[in-house]
Amino acid sequence: MRRISAMTLVLMLGLAVAAWGGDVAGKIQSVDAGDRVIVLDDGTKLWVGEGVPIDTLKEGANVKASFEERDGKNIVTTIEVE
Repeated sequence: MRRISAMTLVLMLGLAVAAWGGDVAGKIQSVDAGDRVIVLDDGTKLWVGEGVPIDTLKEGANVKASFEERDGKNIVTTIEVE
């Protein structure tokens, strides 16, 4: 019984971690360098984390980004301009 409970806990934690982050790709619709926020053409709002350069991000650029959810915000951890 303890094995089943432990395996269930591990599975639930794995699913929870997956919900806290992800990958997204799209075209940048707008850039707010002051607030470090970009909005993609599908409406996805991403906050560019400290240590991730924002000066290379321009409207109309296609990007791929990885993010983590922190305090209800999608914080970019890595971003690649295509």
